[in-house]
Amino acid sequence: MRIIKYFLSLTLLLIFLQTALLSAEEWEVPADKAKRTSPYLFDENARKKGEDIFKRSCASCHGIPGQGNNIKSLVPIPPDLKEAKVQKRSDGELFYMITTGRGAMPSFKNSLTEQERWQVISYIRSFNKDYVQPPLAKLVDSAKLRSVQIIPFFDTVKFKVSVLVKAFQKTDTLPLPDAEVSLFVKRYFGNLPIDSIRITPSNGKVTFNFPSNLPGDSTGNIQLIVKVNHEMFGELEKLYVAKLGVPTIKPPLTEKRAMWNVGKKAPLWLIFSYLIVVGAIWFFLVRIILSIRKIKQSGKNPKL
Repeated sequence: MRIIKYFLSLTLLLIFLQTALLSAEEWEVPADKAKRTSPYLFDENARKKGEDIFKRSCASCHGIPGQGNNIKSLVPIPPDLKEAKVQKRSDGELFYMITTGRGAMPSFKNSLTEQERWQVISYIRSFNKDYVQPPLAKLVDSAKLRSVQIIPFFDTVKFKVSVLVKAFQKTDTLPLPDAEVSLFVKRYFGNLPIDSIRITPSNGKVTFNFPSNLPGDSTGNIQLIVKVNHEMFGELEKLYVAKLGVPTIKPPLTEKRAMWNVGKKAPLWLIFSYLIVVGAIWFFLVRIILSIRKIKQSGKNPKL
């Protein structure tokens, strides 16, 4: 009886795990997002740019579409993007997935522009011979984008960063609701995201919690990047400087010995290795020259 109970429990557990994994593979895309279409034409130029981005950002997990070299060790397994279950998705659904990410799949909202994400979809669609691009969405009016104002407020005591977003609407410049606002700290190698993405309410103002221990320059200044994205106004990025960091004396990148530095500031082990290799080459060259000379001399004065 105990064995039967154990078997039933194990069976139920397996069914639960299988159901969880299957449900994890299903994406729930909001209806309004699924209906989105690209404002850019999926031509050969877009496909080539999308291919470059895909190979750089997506192929490590998904593999090249149609080649079956996607990673099988992840759960859920990243699909081969030529498969019918992927191609039957709408362009809006694919755009939503690339933008938001989920689980092991990262969000590309902050690493790829909106146009680059559509170019990736253009490349993916090139593997579907039956695909016909839907009518293009209306391109964002550049004049509208120029009307967007980003007004930051820095609280250096409570370490808060507030951002007010305004834009010209109908007859006046008013707070812009439903805009996605992201905050980053500019770094040498990529930008550091701060807090989570905020959606502006009716007053157009959002607030980010800023870390109190981030190193700044010698006076504590930090370069901040504010990104704003709105479906009607497009994407906008602005750079600001705020005294929100810990004052830090940073030696220049060329001060210490490093691989990327000039010759005289190269690592000692690299210099020694170079000298040893060059010395060994010259040693063997001299040996070869002396051996050739010795052979010639022995030919002129043969010993009887």
